[in-house]
Amino acid sequence: MLRFVTALLLFAPAAALAQAPMHDHGAARAGGMEMHAAAIPTQPGQGAFAAIQEIVEILERDPATEWSKVNIEALRQHLVDMNSVTLFAVAKANPADNGMRFTVTGQGEVQSSIRRMVAAHAGVMNGVGGWSFTSHDVDGGAVLTVAVPPADAPKLKGLGFMGVMTRGMHHQEHHLMIARSLNPHH
Repeated sequence: MLRFVTALLLFAPAAALAQAPMHDHGAARAGGMEMHAAAIPTQPGQGAFAAIQEIVEILERDPATEWSKVNIEALRQHLVDMNSVTLFAVAKANPADNGMRFTVTGQGEVQSSIRRMVAAHAGVMNGVGGWSFTSHDVDGGAVLTVAVPPADAPKLKGLGFMGVMTRGMHHQEHHLMIARSLNPHH
């Protein structure tokens, strides 16, 4: 439900602008196209950029922000890890006691991204909703073992590795903590 509401809030302004007439008296001409002062794009064009932009806006609005501790580059590196694991990791799932064992591997720098992401997620999510997470490094990446209550076994199988990695609405707060140079993994 929260995702639906968020999507509405993000896309409603763009949809309203898309339906605005292009013959308004306040229109300006730019490159042969009529442009409206109100027709300003709302999407930054790239997910990692948008995540960083959102964090910077939060930090700028917070008068308690300790700018000497802010580290946006650390957040950018974390987003690189997220991208690498999401797009380039290969996950093989095998049944394990009360759950699944995901062996996740990749080439080059993707291996390090896998190790960081899997260990961090296991640490944050262990015990949430009765699910148990453990991880360890292996040649080429990491293994994530997830044990669940019997009723959740079909859900775990359906989610697979990437679905499991997306669970928990901690990611946004996690990004803010990284930017503030706080340890989000405990």
